[in-house]
Amino acid sequence: MWSVVWAAVRSKAPYVTFPVAFVVGLVGYHLEWFLRGDPQPAPEQDKSIAEQREDRKLQEIAGKDLTKVVSLKDKLEFAPRAVLNRNRPEKS
Repeated sequence: MWSVVWAAVRSKAPYVTFPVAFVVGLVGYHLEWFLRGDPQPAPEQDKSIAEQREDRKLQEIAGKDLTKVVSLKDKLEFAPRAVLNRNRPEKS
């Protein structure tokens, strides 16, 4: 008789375990929310990630003169370096 009971318990375990786990998780979630209260957003989180990135880029280029650029003819490493420099012609 016990083997029949244990077989039934094993076969129906997911149907019992899921609702119990759901209730425990729900109670834990609300208990944690009650104990911690509403989270206060940090002042830095008011802006989106894209806005923070744009602000950082603007701060980086604030002191630079953007009209002074090196011409492509003057750049020594304009072409990407090939593996072991096999496919690159020698510079004279």
